[in-house]
Formats: sequence, structure tokens, C-alpha cells
Amino acid sequence: MKSFMQLSGALLLAAVSVNVSVAQQKTQYTRYVNTFIGTLAVTDPKILGYEPPKDWRPWSGLTFPGSSLPNAMVQLSPMTKYGSGAGYEYEDDTILGFTHTNKGHWNLCNIPLLPLSGAGKPFGSKFSHQKEHASPGYYQVYLDDYKVNVELTSTLRCGYHRYQYAQNKDRQVLFDLAKANNRIRDWKIEQVNDHAIQGWQQPGERVYFYAELNTPITKLDKVEEGQHAGYAIVHLADGGKPVEVKIGISYVSTANAKENLEKEINNKSFETVRNEANQVWEKTLSAIQLKGGTEKQKTMLYSSLYRSLLWPALRSDVNGEYTDAKRNVVKADFNYYTEPSLWDTYRNKDVLLGLISPDVALDVIKSMKDVGEKTGFIPTFFHGDHGASSIAGAYLRGIDNFDIEATYKLLLRNANIEPGARAHIREYIEKGYISDPDVPNPHVETKAAAGVSKTLEYSYDDYSLAQIAKKLGDTANYRILMARSKNYRNMFDPGTRFMRGRLADGSWITPFNPQYPYYEYMYREANAWQVSFFAPHDMPGLISLYGGPAAFESKLDSLFTLPWNPKYIARNVESFVGQYCHGNQPDHEAPFSYYFINKPEKSQKIIDTILNTLYGIGNPGIALCGMDDAGEMSAWYVLSAVGLYTFSATDPEYLVTVPLFDEVKWRTNTGKLLTITHKGKSRDLKDIKVNGKPIRGYFVSHDLFKNGGNIEVVTK
Repeated sequence: MKSFMQLSGALLLAAVSVNVSVAQQKTQYTRYVNTFIGTLAVTDPKILGYEPPKDWRPWSGLTFPGSSLPNAMVQLSPMTKYGSGAGYEYEDDTILGFTHTNKGHWNLCNIPLLPLSGAGKPFGSKFSHQKEHASPGYYQVYLDDYKVNVELTSTLRCGYHRYQYAQNKDRQVLFDLAKANNRIRDWKIEQVNDHAIQGWQQPGERVYFYAELNTPITKLDKVEEGQHAGYAIVHLADGGKPVEVKIGISYVSTANAKENLEKEINNKSFETVRNEANQVWEKTLSAIQLKGGTEKQKTMLYSSLYRSLLWPALRSDVNGEYTDAKRNVVKADFNYYTEPSLWDTYRNKDVLLGLISPDVALDVIKSMKDVGEKTGFIPTFFHGDHGASSIAGAYLRGIDNFDIEATYKLLLRNANIEPGARAHIREYIEKGYISDPDVPNPHVETKAAAGVSKTLEYSYDDYSLAQIAKKLGDTANYRILMARSKNYRNMFDPGTRFMRGRLADGSWITPFNPQYPYYEYMYREANAWQVSFFAPHDMPGLISLYGGPAAFESKLDSLFTLPWNPKYIARNVESFVGQYCHGNQPDHEAPFSYYFINKPEKSQKIIDTILNTLYGIGNPGIALCGMDDAGEMSAWYVLSAVGLYTFSATDPEYLVTVPLFDEVKWRTNTGKLLTITHKGKSRDLKDIKVNGKPIRGYFVSHDLFKNGGNIEVVTK
């Protein structure tokens, strides 16, 4: 009999040979994607801005390294810790299972499977990163305790597992259905025949599965079925060939899960599915082609583009059925998607999705409209009402093959009806601002209205909705909404020159410490510094509040130079340049603000600092300075690195910055080519030329994405 070392060496050699064969396929772009970026936490106090409390893992990255196609239903990824951000934390040494859904927001991670051999409780196996590998559409790891080499790949709605056991006997597969990143209310599993298992898991909405194995099932053990401590083990016949598990999932039924499996995998081999996944990513990532830049910058660009395209996630089956907002099973002629993470992604990621995958962006809007028809309101996410910006931005960029009139009417309901989508909307309309209560000694987690943040964001949402009104010829609502879009001014305190909280009677909240961060008192996950430069729809108006360009510049300089107080600890408010926080979203437009006082070189210094020091941190260079938040952090990198940022995502235009690369060729979704070149040795912007002619200002039109063209960025 061969020794364990011989067997494990053979298994790893087999895995390497498969990797080589796949690598011989065209991997021009996927080779730059490191799916582990974002799985390691930032712990350096110099970057975080504070010393992390004991047993406190900073909320950095929260990404998953497993297999997924763009915007897929299935994200098949390893779990090292349930209840964590994305289930996988790079510093861990034990894998607990492989789950089929993910996002990176402490939820999902459904239907865990784990191959076992000689298993005892607790379930889980040690592993090392030296025996782990991943690429878009593929993940591999060796489980030391069970002596099993695991390979995973996936389609849109299905996962494909391949397990090579060192032992020919006592081969098992754990279905750990009482576990997920959400609390499981109930679960069920049953054997269909000697090669198939089906069932469901219910955190809130049921997730159904149908699994086929290439190895006969000898027994299904169910321990406390449906209970919180329960699990099921599938016992397999003896044999030496790899065990394969093909599993379809559905949010409708096990029958649909089976149909998804039949239509997407059926008799395809593991290598075929993996190669197809790789080629999907090759085609997707090839939209952007680069010359120049370092290897790290290319890796960050394509890895960020990859992560920007994982969410929203598909929720309808191959037959068009899905479970709607009222929990009814319905059928549509479009792909139904989860709601976007709008508070995070409206700023840039939703625009990037439309530029790369317009068909997905269109169906996301149709899905949001479907939710609106069932609930009365277009969905919001977490804070603000940024469906207005996301939908308006897509519509004005030409993604318009949907019922805009009906969608617009729903957005008007969002903007005017309480209770509804916008909390405190009645006070906002009547007073022009949202107040917070007078709280003695407020602290980070004081519960209140986040009135400053809401007022600023509703003002921008009103502007966004006004642009649809204008396009549709609704003059009355256009004027009302544009007037409301100036409400951000009502939060500006000229005495302190900050956006400051107000009480219901209109007086300023005192005492006032602009450096202290709050989760929802006056500000949403921010302090006064971090929200006081937010008026992307009216920067001239904002600058005038500060007293003109010179005063605005002085205040902006202080934002990036005033040191963070390390005693102020608010989880998710971390990673600073002065008071500016790149580890969270509320001030992500601030680095570009110098453009509006004709000081683009100052913006570029901040942008370059962020691009080069807050992405790919530490050793082995895979940490991110904040939560990726469904791709928003990644999209910020992509757009800033290529030199086209969506300063106001609603408006079909882009702020030109100095790209990291000598040349960027962007194959647009209309089939045209947009080329961005950098001419000059410095990073200080001098001129912008479009199709050979200098332009006035710093913005270029979305027409370049429709028609193609050339942008030449000239530096001093």
C-alpha cells in the first residue's frame, strides 16, 4: 500500500497537472485576478487609525476567494468561520465547509458541504495556504485532517465539487444544513435515489438544492433534522476515483434546482465547466486592456474589476421563475436579481456594472421595479434612497429598455410618502432638513435619525429624480425636486463651517465635536469632516457656502492633514488620510473635490496615495483598507486607476484623472473602442484632449462610451 505522503503528493501533482492544462487555455486577463485579495484583515494601527481592541477583527475586505461567475446565484466558497463577514478569513487555519452563496455582509453562506473521512466531531479540517489555489471560477484546497483534495467550480446556478480522497474507504460528505451566516430556522434533506440528494435550508427565505453524485450512496444519516445542532452525512461506496458532487440551487423549489442542474451542467465534466467559467471571465475582463503600470497595479485593476461584478446576484431559475417580494412564485421574461447594495454601490459600482454588463444592469432595474410594484416603493438599501441615482444614471446613459414612466412614478412615491422608502421624509419636505434629538453625552452607537447624512443624501436623490423628470417633461416635479436638492445647505453651519446636526426647533446640536464618529447620530458611519464635502450635484453651491475657492481649499486641506484621534473607535470607520476615511463610503468623492477649484494636482496626490497604499496592503499584499461592500471599494479603484471617475453617478459624464497606466483600451458595450492615454512624466494634470482637441473643464461625456474615441491626459 502506498504511504500517505506518496498519496498526498500524487493528489497534489494531479491538481497541478490540471492547473497547467487549464492554464494552457487563454488566460490573458484572469491570470491577474487574485481572488484572495480582501480576505486578510488590516491590523496595522498606522493604517487603521487606532489600536484594534482585543479580539476585534477590523472590517476590512470581507471578500470570499471561491468560485463564481459574474452576478451569479452560486458563489461556491470555503468557510473558516460562521458569522463572519464573508465566511473566510485568511488568518484562520481550519475549513468548516464549502457554501454556495456569498456576498460579504455577514449573511448567506448557504448549503454547506464538507468531505469527511474518519470523521469525528467537531467537523472541520486544518489546511495551509501552500496547498490552496484559486482563480476566477475555480478553487482548490487540500484538507489535511481528512486527506482530501477539494476542487470547486461553478455555473450561474450550480456548484461542482470534486473530492479526491486518500482513503478508498469511509468516504463521506457532510451536509451541515443547520449552519450558515444567518440563523437557520429549519432544514430538510432526503435521498432521492442511490446517486441523488435533495432538500432545503431556511434562514428566512428557503434555499433549495438538488445534488447528484457520481458515486453510489450507501446510507444517509440524519441527526436532529431541522434542529440547530443537527446535520446530515452521506456515506459513499468504497472506491478510488474522485467523488464528484453536482448541485443545483433555487429559491423556488427542489424541482427547479434539479432543472437548473440539468440545463447548466448535466453531463459536463469538471474540466469543461471550469474552462467555461474561465472563458466567461476572460471575455468579461477583456473589456479593459492595459499598457504600462506595474504588475501589482495590473493585479489590483483586474482583481478589482472581478470583485465589482459579483453582486447583485441572480435569483431567477432557468425557467424564468423566482420568488418575489411578496414571497409568491412568479415568472418573468427577464433575469431577476437581488437588490443592489445601493448605499454603497450607487456612487460608482452601479455605473461600472452598466458599462461592462448593460444587460445585467437593465435586469437589475427591472427587478427593482418588480419589487416596487409589489411593495409600493422602489427598494432602498441601508440608508438614503439611492435607487433614484442608480436608475437615473443608467437611464441617462442609454440603458432605457424598461418602463421608465412606471418606474418614475414609484420613485416619486419614494420621494414623497411616509411611511415608505425614505425615513423622516415628511420632516425633510416641511423643514428642508431632518433633525436629531438632544441627547446628553451621545456616543458612537447612539440611536437617532442620522439627520445630517439623510438630508445631504436625500438632496442628491432629489436631484437624481429631477433628471428623470426633466427627461420625461414633468416640469412641475422637476422644479420641486431641484428646489429640494438644495436642502443640503440647511445642514451647513457657517460658524463652524461643517455640516452639523440640528434639533427639531432648528437650533444647532451642542456640544459639537466634528471629529467624533457616529453610526446614526447626526451622521451615518461618519463624522462631520467626512460628510461636509458631499454635494456632488452642486459643487459650486457647496464652495460658496465655505466662502469661495480659497476658503474651500483651506478646509479641504485640513480634511486630508488633520490627524485622526486614535481614541475614536467606530467599527467600519477606519483607514485614514487625515480625517478622510477611505475604509468606508460616505466621503469617497472628497479626494476629487480640488478639481472644482482648479487644483487637480492636489486631488491627484490624494488619489495616488489611496491607490498605491490602501489597496493590496501588507504581506502577502492582499488586505484592503475597508469592507469591499459588494464591489464599491473595488469599483472606486477601477475607475480611479483608468482615469474616469463617476463624481456624480447620476450624470452621464466622467471626471478625468491621471490614469495609472500608459494606455487603457476600453471595449465599450456598443462594440466601440475608447482609448485613454497618459502623456508626460509627472502626475500633475496639464491638459485633457478628446479626439485630439483640448476641452474646457475636466469632464468628458458618456457619448465616448457610445461612439468610441480617444482621451489624451497630458501631465506636466
